[in-house]
Amino acid sequence: MENMTIQFFQDALFSAIAAIGFASISNPPRQAYIFCALIAAIGHSVRFLLLECISPHLHIVPSTAIASLIIGVLAVIISPRTRVPAETYLYPALLPMIPGIYAYRAFGGLMMCLYHDSEYAFTHYFYLFAGNAITCFSILLSMAIGATIPMFLMKKISFQATRHSNISQ
Repeated sequence: MENMTIQFFQDALFSAIAAIGFASISNPPRQAYIFCALIAAIGHSVRFLLLECISPHLHIVPSTAIASLIIGVLAVIISPRTRVPAETYLYPALLPMIPGIYAYRAFGGLMMCLYHDSEYAFTHYFYLFAGNAITCFSILLSMAIGATIPMFLMKKISFQATRHSNISQ
C-alpha cells in the first residue's frame, strides 16, 4: 500500500512538471502555470487510480476518457475566475496523457512487419502493430472527446473567461 501511495504522488508530480513544460511553449500568463500543473496532476492521478485501484482494473481507454472529462470540467470552471481561456489549461494538462508508448510500439511493429519475410513473423508483428495502433488511436480519441464535452455542455461558463478582457481587436 505504501508503494502505491508513492507511485500516486510521483504520478501527480511528474504530470504537473510535464504540464508546466508544455504550457511554457505557448507563453501563458504566469498565474496559469500553477493551474495547469494542478489540473494535470488531478487528471493524471484520476487515471492512475482508475487503472490501478479499481477492481477489476479499468482499461486505459475509459480511464483516459474519465480523466479527460475531469480535466475539461476543471479547466472550464477555473478559466472565468482567472480570465484565461480554458484551452490554456486544457491542452497542457492533457499532453502528459498522450499514449507515446503505444505509438512507439505500433511504429516498431510496423517496421518489423516490413523487415520479416515469413508469414508467421509478419502476422505476429502486424498483430502487435494493429493492437497498439488501435489502442493509441482510441486513447487519443477518448482524450479529445472527454476534454471537449465540458466546453460544449458549459458553453456559457466557457466563453466568460475572455468576455471582458482588454484585448484590442
